[in-house]
Amino acid sequence: MRQERFQAETLVSLFREKTLATMDQMKRALGTSVDMTVFRKLRGLDYLASYSHRGRFYTLRELAEFDDRGLWTHRGVHFSRFGSLIDTAERFVVRSERGFLASELARELDVDVKEPLLNLVRAKRLFREELSGLYLYCAPDPVRQRQQLLARRLPVAVEPFGM
Repeated sequence: MRQERFQAETLVSLFREKTLATMDQMKRALGTSVDMTVFRKLRGLDYLASYSHRGRFYTLRELAEFDDRGLWTHRGVHFSRFGSLIDTAERFVVRSERGFLASELARELDVDVKEPLLNLVRAKRLFREELSGLYLYCAPDPVRQRQQLLARRLPVAVEPFGM
């Protein structure tokens, strides 16, 4: 039986020491110059790729400390319980009560989202409607769309003074 040359445990140790790692750092730790070798070892681990920094950073899911929105930021690098930026943007829009303007979602996720939102619309994973010169991104389901559009058009309830 052939002995395994590259050990996934090497990556686990790297993540436990540094929390985050780039592809180059993982290749150095494994002693390889081949990305595919790293991906084969990652496949056996429950890992995440960042949704910021073009997915350049990796970590183990068990190390992530997600907030109630399913997001985690470590040293300025953003990760999502939902995966990629595209999947995270879709999840946020579909689950929102009022849909999202691109600027609102960009503030929420702390990254530019214009291109991912446009790609989601083109793939019919999201719907967009122009409101007052801006695009509102909504769920693709017509019933959910109507709810989001109606909620957006209604004034936001404000607590009266003195209460």
